[in-house]
Order: sequence, then structure tokens, then C-alpha cells
Amino acid sequence: MSIRAIVMDIDGTLATRGKRISPRTKAVLTKAQSMGIRLILASGRPTNGLLRFADMLDMPAHHGLLVSYNGARVTDCQSGNILFRQPLSPQETRGILEHIKTFPKLHPMIDKGAFMYVPKSAGRFIPVDKKPYPIFFFEAHGNGFRLRRVKDLVPLVDGPVDKVLTAASPEYLQSHWPEIAAPFRGSLSCMFTSAFYFEFTAKDVDKAKALDAVLPSLGIGREEIIAFGDGQNDLSMLRYAGIGVAMENAVPQLKDAADEVTLSNSADGIAASLLKHIPELNG
Repeated sequence: MSIRAIVMDIDGTLATRGKRISPRTKAVLTKAQSMGIRLILASGRPTNGLLRFADMLDMPAHHGLLVSYNGARVTDCQSGNILFRQPLSPQETRGILEHIKTFPKLHPMIDKGAFMYVPKSAGRFIPVDKKPYPIFFFEAHGNGFRLRRVKDLVPLVDGPVDKVLTAASPEYLQSHWPEIAAPFRGSLSCMFTSAFYFEFTAKDVDKAKALDAVLPSLGIGREEIIAFGDGQNDLSMLRYAGIGVAMENAVPQLKDAADEVTLSNSADGIAASLLKHIPELNG
């Protein structure tokens, strides 16, 4: 069976440490699109945060797809149409935000319109590797939002929310995540998306479910998909795809579950794997 869709996480997978796409990987992916293979970006990022990567790859001209918020939304790059959405209800979102208030070193973020909202109590930095990291600034601006600090996020929730992202030092999250997730086990999806991010989405939301909600209607079977990832939130899509590929820099759990392991994101791991599985790309 030939490959008809390439699904890629962004951070730690497609993007280099500088949050760019290397020339070699870009060239291989561009050629794949010219052969009629559909590109799909699948990330925990908001939809806004995927757009510049889609533009780098000229995905709007080829009906590329954006799986954002860890699978809570799927958008067609060309038309901008939302093909699938499974957000948190306002009641669920308010419940999460109220619960988070009991963890003073855990800081929530939600996006709404052009803004990323953070509580004023969050300050400006969290400690990562014993260094102050301006995580809220980078999360907002890296995803195309303006950062706005407010006293309380709860009053802002007047409709569905795709996800609640929280940030804290890796040490704090490792010590407290079971208590943070406890009230929502079985009713919401709760997961790490990095050592310093823990997030909440609607029940059973994941990247595989989002793909399965959209790709069959486009005539693409799961056996025709190759998927690349590096984090825990990529596990479902690597298991779903006909070929699931973990990056060399992936977490051990993902490497164990993958069909194969390729080079790291900084060593053109996606390009190396695609050139092996799609010989026509070598010409």
C-alpha cells in the first residue's frame, strides 16, 4: 500500500530547535506534495500556532490539514473550514480553572480571539533547568497571540474552549500531576505535552481520533499514513498510522511503541525516513 498522507508533530519533530523547518526536510516534503501526498500537521499547539509552518510548506495550495489542540480541532489549510471539533464545555473549563487555583505554582493559559490569557499571579517566569524561562511570553507570541494578564480566567469563559494549558516547573509537575488530574480522570483527557506543560482537553480527544474523524471521508485509510512524533501526546497517532515513526529525541515510551526510530529533529529525521519509504522522492 502506498503512502498518501504524512502526519507530523511540530515541536521536537518537524521543527528544529530554532523553530524552523530545515531546507532538506522542506524540500522532501514539498516534493511529496507535488506527488499528491497530503501533509498534515498534528500538534498540541493552537491552530494559530500551526499557520506559519503550514505556509513554509505551501500547504494551503495543497489542501493540507491542521490537527490542533492535541486533536480537539481539524482545519483545512486552503479553505479555513473546521472539519472536526471537540472542545471542552464552559462548565468543564470553569471546573478545571477553579481546581487549578488550589495549586499556587501551576499557571493556566487559555486563548480567546487574538489573545492568550494568563493570570496576573503567574508572574513572568517559571524555573526550567534551574533558569528563569519566560514561558508565557513565548507561548503567546510563538502561537500568534497577544499576551494579556487578568486577575481571574474564569469570567472569560463564555463558550467552548479547545484546551486548558497549564505550566509549572518540571519538578513541581512531576510531584503534583496525579492530584492535578485526579478530579477529571475518566471525564477529560489530561496529559503532559512537555516536561513543563500539562493540559486538559475533552474526553477521549487525541490525535488519532481527530485523524479518524476526517481522513476516511477523504478516501485515505490508516494503512496509507506515515506519522512522526516525539512526545507522549503522539502515541495515539503513531499507533493509528500504518507506519509510526519516533524521532531519536523522542520519549522512551514512544520509541517502544513505534514501528521504527529515525534520526532526531535536528538531523532531518523526517526526510531520512521518507526517502526510505517513498523511493520516488530520491529522484
